[in-house]
Amino acid sequence: MLTDVLLLCRALHVPAPVAEHRFAPPRRWRFDWAWPDYLVALEVEGGAFIGGRHTRGAGFLKDIEKYSEAAILGWCVVRCTPSTLTTHGLDRVQRALKRARPSHLPR
Repeated sequence: MLTDVLLLCRALHVPAPVAEHRFAPPRRWRFDWAWPDYLVALEVEGGAFIGGRHTRGAGFLKDIEKYSEAAILGWCVVRCTPSTLTTHGLDRVQRALKRARPSHLPR
């Protein structure tokens, strides 16, 4: 999937993301893909229809904590499934990047 995402980003003129970006130290949370300068992240949620980690009780609750903390820290987290990555996922990331301001610039 790494190559697919990088190729799609290039085709859409989206900056290359950082894979498995850690945020909120000392927590061990990671985003699947992130654009740290823009505080934009992409999470690809698998197992939605087969009882995967993200849809079961404990995993679901941990995701709520992770995404809430990300929002508090100013992150825009785009979520998609593997089957919508190439359609909705990266399109939404592209839109989020356009409205975001690099984090090193004053707001």
